[in-house]
Amino acid sequence: MNTQSFALRHIGIREKDIEKMLSVIGADSIEELIEQTIPADIRLNEGLTLPEALTEQEFLNLSQNLAEKNRMFKSYIGMGYHESITPSVIKRNILENPGWYTAYTPYQAEIAQGRLEALLNFQTVVCDLTKMEIANASLLDESTAAAEAMTMLFDVRSRNQKKENVVKFFVSEEVLPQTLSLLQTRAIPLGIELVIGDHENFEFSTDFYGALLQYPGKHGQVNDYAEFVSKAQESNIKVAVAADILSLVLLTPPGEWGVDVVVGTTQRFGIPLGYGGPHAAFFATKEAYKRNIPGRIIGLTKDTDGNDALRMALQTREQHIKRDKATSNICTAQVLLAVMAGMYAVYHGPEGLKDIATRVHNYTKTVAETIKAYGFEQLNTVYFDTIKFKVNNVQGIRTVSESKGINLNYIDDETVSISINEAFTKKDIRPLVNCFVESQALNEKGSITEYEGQTIPDALVRKSSFLEHETFNSYHSETDMMRYIKKLERKDLSLNHSMISLGSCTMKLNAASEMLPLSWARWGNIHPFVPVEQAEGYHLVLRELEEQLNVITGFAATSLQPNSGAQGEYAGLMVIRAYHESRGESHRNICIIPASAHGTNPASAVMAGMKVVVTKTDEQGNIDVVDLEEKVNEHSENLAALMVTYPSTHGVFESSIRYITKLIHDNGGQVYMDGANMNAQVGLTNPATIGADVCHLNLHKTFAIPHGGGGPGVGPICVAEQLKPFLPSNPLIETGGEKAITAISAAPWGSSLVCLISYGYIKMLGAEGLTDATKMAILNANYIKARLNGAFEVLYLGEQGRVGHEMIIDCRPFKENGIEVTDIAKRLMDYGYHSPTVSFPVGGTMMIEPTESESLVELDRFCDALLSIRAEITEASVEDANNVLKNAPHTLAMVTSDNWGFPYSRQKAAFPLTYVAENKFWPTVRRTDEAFGDRNLMCTCPAVEEYAEV
Repeated sequence: MNTQSFALRHIGIREKDIEKMLSVIGADSIEELIEQTIPADIRLNEGLTLPEALTEQEFLNLSQNLAEKNRMFKSYIGMGYHESITPSVIKRNILENPGWYTAYTPYQAEIAQGRLEALLNFQTVVCDLTKMEIANASLLDESTAAAEAMTMLFDVRSRNQKKENVVKFFVSEEVLPQTLSLLQTRAIPLGIELVIGDHENFEFSTDFYGALLQYPGKHGQVNDYAEFVSKAQESNIKVAVAADILSLVLLTPPGEWGVDVVVGTTQRFGIPLGYGGPHAAFFATKEAYKRNIPGRIIGLTKDTDGNDALRMALQTREQHIKRDKATSNICTAQVLLAVMAGMYAVYHGPEGLKDIATRVHNYTKTVAETIKAYGFEQLNTVYFDTIKFKVNNVQGIRTVSESKGINLNYIDDETVSISINEAFTKKDIRPLVNCFVESQALNEKGSITEYEGQTIPDALVRKSSFLEHETFNSYHSETDMMRYIKKLERKDLSLNHSMISLGSCTMKLNAASEMLPLSWARWGNIHPFVPVEQAEGYHLVLRELEEQLNVITGFAATSLQPNSGAQGEYAGLMVIRAYHESRGESHRNICIIPASAHGTNPASAVMAGMKVVVTKTDEQGNIDVVDLEEKVNEHSENLAALMVTYPSTHGVFESSIRYITKLIHDNGGQVYMDGANMNAQVGLTNPATIGADVCHLNLHKTFAIPHGGGGPGVGPICVAEQLKPFLPSNPLIETGGEKAITAISAAPWGSSLVCLISYGYIKMLGAEGLTDATKMAILNANYIKARLNGAFEVLYLGEQGRVGHEMIIDCRPFKENGIEVTDIAKRLMDYGYHSPTVSFPVGGTMMIEPTESESLVELDRFCDALLSIRAEITEASVEDANNVLKNAPHTLAMVTSDNWGFPYSRQKAAFPLTYVAENKFWPTVRRTDEAFGDRNLMCTCPAVEEYAEV
């Protein structure tokens, strides 16, 4: 045993276990199993050309050395990003706590009540501060949220507007440049015409369906948009506002003007800058749009006993249902960051937020008045935290500022802006002011007068209350806050309790050594728009990570910008679109997608301006090659792309894959490979070898970024040589190819901070460890298949009877006993397990993926639980629904009640197998009533009397 080997700690299977597992599977060796699983013509002949694996200590030392290369300037750049202070109680108990960061999206509400409550808090904060009626549980970044507002309003145009000429969308010139770039990306494929200009001179016209305003503007000006909104309403123009959430503590909230959507980021609510992310964006709108709002909404409902319960409402897996009819491809949110931002508001409460916002504003006024006193012209008439100056020596100011370790926003040759943040203190005033003073060789004047009292006109001063709910007025001591966080944590089942075997989701170990650097200031406090030489450590990591991913995929180049898997899909298709246009083939707009594909695939294709053609899958779960040939021949002149998941969504390595990709290429198309199942490829095959041209990778799956309860995610795209020139750009920091498409996300390198995790995962595993991880993932899946043989039918198998890294078990036959797949999912909670993926990609089934991180003991426990449930199914009948499965899950309140009206014992209900008693996890509520919650949608923290009236 090499105790310094990271692979030894990451991979759960011990050497002594392999022979036993192979015996159960019926294979003589790991190599034989792999040969029976992966087609020979796509196997790699050589190993990955990566450096030798580092030990955990070596990686931590390397991370420290790289962090030292990041220069810690005071950044007053603003532009949507501000240094904030993460309360230590939140940092220690949420950001650094696997009980929070290893949880999955709360599809199983009964074992996710803590996270759901934290997200309900987040929605309440957003609704209260914006004064809108409904908010979702976070989006990816402010620019993405603004783009989602633009497309949602486009989709909800009134009947008499749905004409070809009503496609114009007004964008204020005050909007952040990164947002404008992303709006351009989204608008072109959908045929939306952007009109950029001054809102004061806008000529309201029925040609426009919507408008986007920035509040405050990108350089700090606070405008009163009430009249604009009123005129827009008269012209049937919907209005969205991108708002700074901290400013809404002091400024009139946009909801009070009657706007339709308010978006923004909650980054300055205690979230590190992280060189651009991850940060939780918000999206708030009117109740009328509740079925159009993108992303996830947390709602209040009741459980079987009539008790309050939370669950995901309305939008649950929208893309899986609507597919190419979906109005958004958003799948991943930023849950962990939304939880932190919501907790920031809980910890500070309304009075604390007022104190922070007022302090920021007062310091801004102090800086403004002091610099003006030296003769500089301030250009803002109304401001919150950002002030703009006209100067005659921008380069001189920059030289002095950088010598003092200060970054300002240099707008042009004669204009500079300064954004004050929460971390700003009195001692920061003089160095900042002196950047201007010394640039003009002026004499420093005496002491600085600190100004108090806002400069905001009465018409723009917030008068409405916010955060009056008890939750935001109860936990202001660290002791109380710590206990509140722990109370919620205990309600959630995460990877620190048991295996989460969700198929296609790859819930593997998120190692502590990978996570530790995220808390270090030299990684967390870097603004995304600092000069690149100040972020040298980041660039060394990001460049090497891109190179690592190039090696792993076999491709020529990588963009780390997409900050979710679905964004990666969209980016890949937009790159393909640009490639065809560069060749004079813009007519190529047909995207062929297998019927089994993840729902975001067709949704992404439609967003990229493509028409979806569905190809069949055969009885073995493979692409129906005959049907595909027919579709390709029919559409060969206009064929843009094939989207394929490999191994398939059914968990099988299709042997015809190279023929399929050649067929697409021979007919002028490009092949996009969905990287959701990359955990079965790394080191054994790769997307380039199967014939793909572009793939996205889920760094929050294969490459160990934690799911965080439903986010953060990172979805970079890797591309072949011909697509390299089209990789996405950013308007403020140079990135992408020489023919780059416009931005996919707000920050140049997306969620840079969490890329450290994947970088560490690859560095510590090395070529051999990465390949062994893939082999063990395949071994574990085939072991579970073998153990369940005879009790559950596995739907799809490879040509030699093997599965890849996951499998689908068929639960439909159990309807004969009155048991649905949902009953099995809920019963697994009593055994201490999160359900596998339910009814995807086939209704009435479960998709199981164990990953390489689980031990044989845990695999056996999981199998024992499913086999025990199978025996319980045999005991059930259609005639009698009062059984242990239909009543699952069983809560502590049920089992300890004085009344027990069930025909089975309390022990069978709560402790069905011996191991359960050793580490019992209690579901917090009984089954949630989905229909009740959708009929009575409540998405903010309710007062008790409000809920009683429902």
